[in-house]
Amino acid sequence: MRDNKTVVIMEKSGWMVIVNPKAGNGKGLSDWPLISNTMNRSNLEFTCQFTEHKYHTVELTVKAIKDGYRKIIGVGGDGTLNEIVNGIFLQKEIPSQDITIGVIPTGAGNDRARGAGLTYGYSQAIKSLAVCETQLQDSGVAEYFESGVKHVRYMINAAGVGFDADVNAKYNWFKEEGKRGKWRFVQSFTRSLFRYRTKRFTIKANGLRVYKAKLFLATLGIGPYSGGGIISVPDSKFDDSLFDVTIVKMMPRIFMYGFIRDLRRGKVKENKRLVRIRASEVEISSNPPSIIEIDGEALGMLPAKFSILPLALRFVTLRQDPHLPQ
Repeated sequence: MRDNKTVVIMEKSGWMVIVNPKAGNGKGLSDWPLISNTMNRSNLEFTCQFTEHKYHTVELTVKAIKDGYRKIIGVGGDGTLNEIVNGIFLQKEIPSQDITIGVIPTGAGNDRARGAGLTYGYSQAIKSLAVCETQLQDSGVAEYFESGVKHVRYMINAAGVGFDADVNAKYNWFKEEGKRGKWRFVQSFTRSLFRYRTKRFTIKANGLRVYKAKLFLATLGIGPYSGGGIISVPDSKFDDSLFDVTIVKMMPRIFMYGFIRDLRRGKVKENKRLVRIRASEVEISSNPPSIIEIDGEALGMLPAKFSILPLALRFVTLRQDPHLPQ
């Protein structure tokens, strides 16, 4: 007769730190001695794992949770955090809100960390981890197509179509070739600026069509920043159970650079070229199909459907707001 034994995994008190050594053109690796020394001086208990390939962070996250870790730090950029979150949702043993996520930003964009005020040096980020005040935030789930196959991906900060997705696709190509850094991003931006060809997009919000025309770009935000510091959705909040959507109508090429510059500086609030909406569900299609980017990574093709998962993730925060859920 076979015994059915229940295996009890003891919950670990320390942090699992997942380091992307390629983040920020190698900053994840080169700055790790400084980061780890600062963590040790802050009396943080942690175990470290380095990623070795794409989606390795997802695998390491799932294993860490199965091994009893309930606190995970991402040392990297938005892509690293995105993979941690997808690993959290992939496993089914522990509710997503019971896993605490911390970030030490070393990536090229760091838009989620920037939106949370955590881009002022490693000491600031590590101090927030030592204090370990947390807040719940929304997540998004995206359904899209890649090579004709439907995929599901969770998101933490922003998704986009149009010009910004085109830039990300070009930059991702450089990264896959082992060519990283701000210069490569500038090169990708410049190429897109001169070569971008728009398509006709249809956008629905909560089932109602809100846009059907050519566009320059469209951003869905859980947080306010995208594209490495562009304030695309300035009024978005991490915990309001809604996407903030900014649609920028197509414009003459001569105006594109100036418009992006003003977005980055936060100078574009109201403009005849802007359409702003808020919704818990957004559907986007284009003819012909266009690339989408999620948390800074070009992942697949339209059509895509985005849905909000309210207060599904727990992040370490810089400062606790008593009005937010805990």
